Amino acid sequence: MKIALGADHAGYALKEHLRSWLAERGWGVQDFGTFSAEPADYPDLAEAVARSVARGEEPLGILVCGSGTGMAIAANKIRGARAANCFDITSARLARAHNDANVLALGSRLIGQGLAEEIAETFLSTPFEGGRHARRVGKISALEPDSE
Repeated sequence: MKIALGADHAGYALKEHLRSWLAERGWGVQDFGTFSAEPADYPDLAEAVARSVARGEEPLGILVCGSGTGMAIAANKIRGARAANCFDITSARLARAHNDANVLALGSRLIGQGLAEEIAETFLSTPFEGGRHARRVGKISALEPDSE
């Protein structure tokens, strides 16, 4: 499986770490950048990853910025993207299992590499439970505008 990956300058180092970590575990990576620590605007990277996931080019995405918040807000503007800003394993598990989140947002200034790996592993390995949650996710989708 291939994962869409993106970060701004604040998230660049953690993105690079996660790119290598994912590859070591056999995950393919579509890296949307940024490709240096030079200033980059997080909405541009969030849009690229979220659109790719929403189109089905990759089933899941990971975004990294300083707090994760900006990336999640921007990604959630894209129809079909459900981004969750996760700070621990439980929030990552519930985002996938209950909300069918398809984009993980991480804050590089708030969590370290080890915790980021644990959160990503949980997010990537947890299936959506469906059932009563499917109805609720359907209601979330119904809130999206008809056009992009």
